[in-house]
Amino acid sequence: MIALSALAVVVIAVAAFIMLIPGGRASVLADQDLVIPVSEISETAAFYPVDIKGTRMEVLAVKAPDGSVRTAFNTCQVCFASGRGYYKQNGSALVCQNCGNRFSMDQVEVQSGGCNPVPIFAENKIVDDTNITIPVEFLNQASSIFANWKTEY
Repeated sequence: MIALSALAVVVIAVAAFIMLIPGGRASVLADQDLVIPVSEISETAAFYPVDIKGTRMEVLAVKAPDGSVRTAFNTCQVCFASGRGYYKQNGSALVCQNCGNRFSMDQVEVQSGGCNPVPIFAENKIVDDTNITIPVEFLNQASSIFANWKTEY
């Protein structure tokens, strides 16, 4: 019989739990930098939930038609206060669940102002060949736009 240390048992249990979660990642990251592996990004928007000091937030990342990786907060610049100003992908567009406006993937992180996903520009993240890192300090600064945001992930 193989004896396992308490740490090994915990690691195995956590790994098994994470495998049960769609996409293989923990459901909510709390109070730390958000690190998105570039290898996960495709033409299908990926949504990354975070919790910053008790405020639920979500970042979306997508590969635009030109091959560039784009990031934004999953909330609408106009509709965020409604709590339903978040996006779901429908075909090749993101659709605001409050107002119904549609945005193509090539508009993410490019268009600012109006009823668009709130962009996360280059100066607010660190991008290398492996990861996109969005610092917890920046996430904290943006948390006010999620005060009334949807309650489910």
